[in-house]
Amino acid sequence: MKNNFNLFRILIPFIISILLLLLWSCKENLSPEQTAYIKRIEDHRNEYNEWMKASASSPFNLKSKVEFHDLNYFDIDPNFVFKNKLIQYDKKDTITIYGTKGEPRKTVRFGFVNFTYEKIKYKVNIYESSSKVGEKYYSIWFTDLTTNIETYGVGRYIDFELNNEPNYEYVIDFNLAYNPYCAYNSNFSCAIPTKEDFINIAITAGEKKFHD
Repeated sequence: MKNNFNLFRILIPFIISILLLLLWSCKENLSPEQTAYIKRIEDHRNEYNEWMKASASSPFNLKSKVEFHDLNYFDIDPNFVFKNKLIQYDKKDTITIYGTKGEPRKTVRFGFVNFTYEKIKYKVNIYESSSKVGEKYYSIWFTDLTTNIETYGVGRYIDFELNNEPNYEYVIDFNLAYNPYCAYNSNFSCAIPTKEDFINIAITAGEKKFHD
């Protein structure tokens, strides 16, 4: 047993060298576009992290003070970025969803965007809601196979900006998936994704759990 342990200690530097070499090789194989994309997402995460830490409007400082530590993310993965057109529902039903405090909320099932991952087609629903001052906004919320394991148990969100051009191709970037405010501060209530908003893959992109 002791000899095996000593052998393992000898091999550790070699194993680390191999891992670093593989990591460097992966970076070397990135295209200039991928490198620029990763830099944009890193900058976005850094700015959002600072805002969450310092802003009086963030869930760490609004309503009650919550201890802050840096937000947790999966590694940036360009394979979780998809482009496709928005398909609006012919009948845009107003449905009732629920917040995490049990309150009913009205929202409109506006449309959906399809994407293909590993040769299987999936879709994300787009919901139309109204702010307290009557302004419309559009959202994606979803659960997946990482939910309540690596990611927040209620689900995650992606902002969606509507474009009036009929043939416009939207970018659905799961690296921008983020936790709702209730993931950090229990004084907030957030929309719970419906069963239809479950995506049957492990979306290992975007934000992870904040609390263990």
